[in-house]
Amino acid sequence: MRRSFIKLTLGSLVAAATLAMSSTPVMAQAKTIKISHQFPGGTIDEGDFRDRLTRKFATEVEKRTNGALKFEIYPAASLMKAIPQFKAVSTGALDMALYPLAYAGGEVPEVNITLMPALVTSYEQGLRWKDAPIGKELTRILDEKNVKIVTWLWQAGGIASKQKPIVMPDDAKGQKIRGGSREMDIMIKAAGGAVTNVASNEIYSGMQSGVLDAALTSSTSLISFRLHETSSFLTTGRDHAFWFMFEPLLISKKTFGSLTPEQQKVVMEVGASLEKFGMEAAKVDDQRVAEVFDKAGDKVVDMDKAAFDQWRTVARDSAWKDYAEKIKNGQALLGMATAVK
Repeated sequence: MRRSFIKLTLGSLVAAATLAMSSTPVMAQAKTIKISHQFPGGTIDEGDFRDRLTRKFATEVEKRTNGALKFEIYPAASLMKAIPQFKAVSTGALDMALYPLAYAGGEVPEVNITLMPALVTSYEQGLRWKDAPIGKELTRILDEKNVKIVTWLWQAGGIASKQKPIVMPDDAKGQKIRGGSREMDIMIKAAGGAVTNVASNEIYSGMQSGVLDAALTSSTSLISFRLHETSSFLTTGRDHAFWFMFEPLLISKKTFGSLTPEQQKVVMEVGASLEKFGMEAAKVDDQRVAEVFDKAGDKVVDMDKAAFDQWRTVARDSAWKDYAEKIKNGQALLGMATAVK
């Protein structure tokens, strides 16, 4: 009996040891995080800077976690279409996305303030939202949707058009225009334009087919989506722009919560460290877009302060007013935003 007991105990110990050894490699496996975005892919050094930002982020986080975190990047909406990416991050079906936040306005109406016409007027002002009450409130709202902001990124934009340059509000009359958000569309309608809202990676086909006469989008998207090929005019955003959009790098709280505290710290630190890169790259594209369109033979014009002031008046009387009246806590959010100078 005793011999059988010893044999059983030894067998159990061997089995336990074997199981422990076999499970060790599984425990040591790297965690793979998927990042999706709608913009053209490239390399860490070449191409659309938003794709480059995700690659810089992935490379640095992998390095600082000694390979415990690895990344797969899916550009050009190759994993999923542009607009559904927010909901996928919110539910945990997608780990991360570099995402134009106003695209989520249908699901989270408050975030339409991140593409409110003529509200943010410089990169520095936009970045100051991060530590201001408006930034903290946006963070809280997204937190309730199980989404965290990793990198704060703003982009100025311009207007590509086919029939004539759109500089003053009167120029929008009778034109079919892509605005990019509910509030931008409200302003365009108030100026006399008709709106057709599509994701930025669908503007080219819309311009080509005649669905659109003009489109507002970021300088980088004007370049990356080759809109000089479907346009005859460009109104730049390099001097004055009523189009500033928040396009942060986001992470699902489900994914974030699965990381160790040290890994979480690395993710947030690396994300913040890329904000300067993002702002400088966006500014470069605000200048470069004029060169691209000019080289293609398109007429390039700039918006001056007088034109901007006219657009801001239209925006305040239409989009700002609508947001304050129809969005929960809209007036309070506008107050927080306008307090950031």
